[in-house]
Amino acid sequence: MHSSAKQVVFKDYVFNVSEYVYEPAEDSFLFAEYLLSESGKYVLDMGTGCGILGVIAAASDSRVVAVDINPYAVRCAHENAKLNHVADKFSFIRGDLFGSMKTNVLFDLILFNAPYLPTNRWEGKSWLEHAWAGGTNGRRIIDKFISQSSSHLLPRGRVLLLQSTLSGIEKTLKSFNGKGLRTRTLAVEDLPFFESILLIEARH
Repeated sequence: MHSSAKQVVFKDYVFNVSEYVYEPAEDSFLFAEYLLSESGKYVLDMGTGCGILGVIAAASDSRVVAVDINPYAVRCAHENAKLNHVADKFSFIRGDLFGSMKTNVLFDLILFNAPYLPTNRWEGKSWLEHAWAGGTNGRRIIDKFISQSSSHLLPRGRVLLLQSTLSGIEKTLKSFNGKGLRTRTLAVEDLPFFESILLIEARH
């Protein structure tokens, strides 16, 4: 393990997280816990980070495409896929959401722990900021993701999106509904300072 990397353990999985990659926190673990009992044949791990969600999906015999705008994250996720013996089930793409993906690429399950924290301005000065900074209302990336994700779902496909109450849950539900998807909340965790994080499912 590189000297600047941290090691994160979740259940039977081990992840080495470099200093330029988002370290799994409460949101990651809430999502990962739910994913232990879920599966899809073709899975998209959007904003893969260190690869925690994609690795868990791959362990359930899914084929996983992992995407991240951060080149360090793509490299980190690839190394963690090898560390957890599931690299043969992965493809890795460095890209901005669906921008590097053909329109006819469809998935059973799309996972996204979105950058959802409201920020006064979009800094864009470090790769780490891409993992959490959501613009002035926290929705800069969420809205773009919702507008594109439904066109990459198979007929019975689902989206699992994790975000904070700080970035407008009702707007997310209405936006998914506007794309013809039904929504429900799968998991909630209350955090300090009047914030909760929610795992939302949207499906055909």
